[in-house]
Amino acid sequence: QVQLVESGGGLVQPGGSLRLSCTTSGFTFSTNDMTWYRQAPGKERELVAFISNTGLRTNYADSVKGRFTISRDNAKNTLYLQMNSLQPEDTAVYYCKPLWDYWGKGTLVTVSS
Repeated sequence: QVQLVESGGGLVQPGGSLRLSCTTSGFTFSTNDMTWYRQAPGKERELVAFISNTGLRTNYADSVKGRFTISRDNAKNTLYLQMNSLQPEDTAVYYCKPLWDYWGKGTLVTVSS
């Protein structure tokens, strides 16, 4: 059974940092490209970052480029998203997922003073 469990969200002040984690099971993590998505209140879900299965290729939405870093540990079947210089517009539920259609419950990130 596939499981995607996001964690690390919370309340942070503007300019702060958070590190999200996504622990996975039920599929071969090391052979799958992975992504982070987010959905802000009242908005459609959007792709935030992509990482290839080896970790050698990454790509980011323009809105987070230079502030967010996606990474992975294939030995631990875990995906990460380091988020720096957070702004109120980064407030959203963040989801990790492979390229095929399976979603976890997400983790809420709230950026507010």
